[in-house]
Amino acid sequence: MMLHINLDSLCHIINKIREFQAKEEVVLPGTPISPFEDGAFQILAEHSEDYTLQEMTRVIGAMSERQRAELVALMWLGRGDYGFDEWEVAVDEAIGDYSINAAGYLLAHPMAADDLEEGLIAHGYSCQD
Repeated sequence: MMLHINLDSLCHIINKIREFQAKEEVVLPGTPISPFEDGAFQILAEHSEDYTLQEMTRVIGAMSERQRAELVALMWLGRGDYGFDEWEVAVDEAIGDYSINAAGYLLAHPMAADDLEEGLIAHGYSCQD
């Protein structure tokens, strides 16, 4: 299964998520009750002046809907919500509200960067190369 997202772009996004979430003033909500819980939007609103957040939101926003859906599905794959053999199912599930709000959705998950990396490894890629 081929990813439609450039590996360098994925690694850049993972690094930006890590950089943003490591900042002291960033307080992530608990596990969201629903994927569209206000916590993700609260993070975006509270840190709207943050350059790292702006860059990440811009990069993800410039992606196609398929690419944003793959980004969300990659996180799901990495945290074990789906198996590698269910990749297309996960991508299909992510198309729509998840892909539209991909940046906020990812930021609302404290382990997003690690989960994205695990998803990449499942696909046979790594940001370490």
